[in-house]
Order: sequence, then C-alpha cells, then structure tokens
Amino acid sequence: MESSDDEKDGSYGKYVPREPSHNLVTNGAKFVDEVLNGQNERCLENFRMDKHIFYKLCDILQAKGLLRHTNRIKIEEQLAIFMFIIGHNLRTRAVQELFRYSGETISRHFNNVLNAIMAISLDFFQPPGSNVPPEILDDPRFYPYFKDCVGAIDGIHIPVMVGVDEQGPFRNKNGLLSQNVLAACSFDLKFHYVLAGWEGSATDLQVLNSALTRRNKLHVPEGKYYLVDQKYMNMPGFIAPYHDIPYQSREYTGGYHPQDAKELFNLRHSLLRNATDRTFGALKVRFPILLSAPPYPLQTQVKLVVATCAIHNYIRRENPDDWLFKLYEQDHVSHMEDSLPQLEAEQLTAHIETPTVDIAFETEELEITSQLRDAIATELWSDYINDISPM
Repeated sequence: MESSDDEKDGSYGKYVPREPSHNLVTNGAKFVDEVLNGQNERCLENFRMDKHIFYKLCDILQAKGLLRHTNRIKIEEQLAIFMFIIGHNLRTRAVQELFRYSGETISRHFNNVLNAIMAISLDFFQPPGSNVPPEILDDPRFYPYFKDCVGAIDGIHIPVMVGVDEQGPFRNKNGLLSQNVLAACSFDLKFHYVLAGWEGSATDLQVLNSALTRRNKLHVPEGKYYLVDQKYMNMPGFIAPYHDIPYQSREYTGGYHPQDAKELFNLRHSLLRNATDRTFGALKVRFPILLSAPPYPLQTQVKLVVATCAIHNYIRRENPDDWLFKLYEQDHVSHMEDSLPQLEAEQLTAHIETPTVDIAFETEELEITSQLRDAIATELWSDYINDISPM
C-alpha cells in the first residue's frame, strides 16, 4: 500500500471485527460517515462514546490546534481510528484491512491523536473540592463519619510489553510483566489523578511516594483524606483499614454482625473504597486495550493508560448517564464483583505485606491520623449499637 494520506480507496475485505458493526463499507472514510450518520448506538459500539460527545472532542482538538484535517483524512476519521483501536484492542494490521490505509498511516494518526489527548489530559483531571461527596452525604452508612473523605486510592497492574533486557523490574509478584499504575478515584467513578509507568515490581507505597513528591504531584486538600487499602500505611491524608481485621466489600449476611468497632470500620471502609474497583472496571470494559500488552514502545504504553483515563473522565463529565457508567454505579455493582478482569482479581487476592513508608512524617502526625481512624470507628460503632439495640 502507499503511505501517503492520498491512499486509494479499497474494499472492507473479509475482516469482521469481534464487537464493532458488521456492515461492510468500501473504505474507512465511508465507514466513519456511516457510523456517525447512523443510530447513536453504532457510535457507542464502534467509538465508545455518544455521537455528540465524539464530535465535541473533535472540535476541542481542532480548536486547540492539536489535530488538523489532511488531504484525505478528516479529524473525525483520525479520532475514529484511535478510538477503534483502543476500544476493541485491535492491532494495526486488522485496522489496515478495515480502513484501507497503510500501517504507516494508521500508526501516524494513532500517535498523533494519542499525543493530542495527552496534551489536554490535565483538563480532564479535576482535583477534589471542599464539599462532602454526595455519595457520602446522602448515605447514613458513611455520613457524618467519612465527611472529610474525598475519594479512594489504589494501584492496578496493567500488562506491559518490554524487551528481554528490561523485563526483570517489570515482572510483578504474580510473575507477569506489568506497569504499576496508581489512581486516585472519586466516588462518582472519575479519576482525580493517575500516575503510570512504574515497574510491576514496585510496591504500591513506592508509587504513592513518587506521586506525592514529583512535580505534578497528587494533591490532598488540607484536612481531607483518601481511603487506601492494606497495602498502604495509615498516614496523614490516607486512611487505611485496621490490619488483621476482616476486610470485605459486602454487607454481612445470614444474621452475622460485626463484632467490634474495628470490624465495622473495615466493612464501611471497604464499601466506600470499592469505588476504585468500579472505576477501573468501567475503564477496562470501555478500553480493552488495557487488558493485554499492546506492541508499542513503552512510552506509548504509558501514555495509553493516562489517555484512556482522561477520555473516561471526559465521557463521564459530558454524559454521566452513559450506559457503561450505569452498569458500574453503586446499586448495580454487587453482582459484578466476580467478573473483574483476571489480573485485577489476582492482585486483590495477593499476599499483603506490612507496608513501610519512605515519606517523611513526624511521629505526632502518624499518631493524629491513627486517632482520627479510631474516632471514626468509635462513632460508627456507637451509632451502630444504638440502631440494633431495639431489635
């Protein structure tokens, strides 16, 4: 095939994507036009977002001078190529057969769009505000106890492809090659902050330390905190569960009740902190390219994590009622816990070591944080006992 933007039209061929629309068209431009001029469901199916949101993103990228129309490939088609690849985990050769462009042209536009998204990514990551999140304010299980909580933090291992000489540091505890990605999530399924690119062998606490000390650092508002799991320490700005106490994300069934304040605290803590599981779950379902190691340079693989999180936030902002987000909202999540992607499930059941912190905190600061956790647990337990005592 020729490598310029003036490549000849070709037939769709016999390639039929696993999930995208099965209607055959003569070339990529006609395919994109057909999708964007058709029912909104076709855009959701093929490009992972509603039509009006897709068009608005094109306008943003064009207005900022990050993408431009070429002789044969409009911005809409450039973005469509990118979304098609990350939304269906397709390789360049498969996309060539659909869009009828050379591999060089597909790769060039893929990277152009990726870099354009990265250039505006910070616009889509909003730090937490000072108000109590409605998911806490409106739920008596969490309010007023967690009124100063702004979100939850967790690490996730994303598969990575690196050269043989680089594989050692990227091999995680499960023996798989991955990058350890830290994300701070809101309770409404958005990402406040994402740090990608750390080797799979790095501990979650090491990555958090990096997030708190780098130039573009994770910001925790004064007097507020994030929830973290047992892989982290209980420290200023981050409230961890009690160690050696049952920790699960489902309410007790069968008549069993928490036995003390610490057990109840861990239960409520886990119910709130599963916002990270739901946010990651929605991200991976929309962008399955994150489920396997794509054959790109490491820097591109790192950018893909940040870019997909940015687009996730953009869609959530523009259309909170997007069908995929609806699937992962609180009322619908309990029956989905067993369907987490395998790598995440392995991570959740991994052996938990006692964490050590590299961040410098005064002993008094750590003690104040410990007292805060105890105060929350005590208040929770007192109200819980009062509520069940008449029973």
